Amino acid sequence: MDGESLRIIHCFRSPVGGIFRHVRDLVYEHSRAGHQVGILCDSTTGGSFEDKLFEEIQGDLALGVTRLPIGRSVGPSDLAALWSAYKQIKSLQPDVLHGHGAKGGALARVIGSALRANKYRVARLYSPHGGSMHFVGKGIKGAVVFTLERLLKRFGDAMVFVCAYERDVFIRQIGKPARMRVVYNGLKPEEFEPVTPASDRRDFLFIGMLRDLKGPDLFINAFAEAERKAGRPLSALMIGDGPDEAKYRDFAVNQGYGRRIPIFPSQRQRDAFEKVRTVVLSSRGDTLPYIVLEAIAAGLPVIAFGVGGVPEILGRGNPGLVPPGDVDRLAEVMAESVHNHDDWAKRMMPDPEFFRQKFSREHMASDIMAIYREILADQA
Repeated sequence: MDGESLRIIHCFRSPVGGIFRHVRDLVYEHSRAGHQVGILCDSTTGGSFEDKLFEEIQGDLALGVTRLPIGRSVGPSDLAALWSAYKQIKSLQPDVLHGHGAKGGALARVIGSALRANKYRVARLYSPHGGSMHFVGKGIKGAVVFTLERLLKRFGDAMVFVCAYERDVFIRQIGKPARMRVVYNGLKPEEFEPVTPASDRRDFLFIGMLRDLKGPDLFINAFAEAERKAGRPLSALMIGDGPDEAKYRDFAVNQGYGRRIPIFPSQRQRDAFEKVRTVVLSSRGDTLPYIVLEAIAAGLPVIAFGVGGVPEILGRGNPGLVPPGDVDRLAEVMAESVHNHDDWAKRMMPDPEFFRQKFSREHMASDIMAIYREILADQA
């Protein structure tokens, strides 16, 4: 088993954001290790930026890309998606089905179990990436999601969590899986090179999906308060796409920042990092956001709400870490960061060598491959 080339399919819904980044990294590393890899995901999300990302990894996808409509919410359309996905995946004869996010996890475990019933040897893994964890305390909808998670838990071979926070919430809300691992997201070697700053850098950057969960409104409100606390005009930039883009463009205009805080479509993170001094994460909920890893690796300080696994990246007690949802404190730290910025940035940056070792893409892919082989060895 140790030297055997594996056929691996990653299932997830939306080809945007951190999940897609995580999958692309695994595709790159595992295909270069001699494995055959494929992707199954939604056909209704993503734009030209994501199309370019697919093009970049096309040569690494020996099992191709299957795209079909997969709704965001649980509904009758899921049955059609499940049947279409089953037929396609069965034809590819995978050794590993790795689901990412709630919908991807359901597809991988249900289809993998159906293949098992037909005497196929296949490993069934699930990485939540937050996913259903964001439904904590959301009434009937949350109860439905957690009930489905509890039902599906028995159909998986392993859970792979991206941080200890995600693992602990899952155990508390759903129950303890029979096999589980924490494997941190990782970055490629070139991402640890500092970016070259532009001469006209703005003070702050919000970058991510424009949806309520990521807190674009909290960023704009904190920026406004930070200006008052700093006693002078500041500058900012917002980059991203998403289902609430129009709402947040209108929100910025209504708050009087339509021109002061321009919003641009998604672009490469390092291109964005060159244009700013500090990255701000104003998310209402997250697991282990790549943007925090990428910014620190590129040499930029981060101010962030201490949601999810963010304290596992920055380290508890970091001056850039803010209590979740505390917009006033977020604004205070933003205002503090613009005075003697270079000294402030040095105080908050983690030890670079420790950071590089902890969040390496090669280490991440190796650990996940070891889990694949462990599961398949149990079935041999």
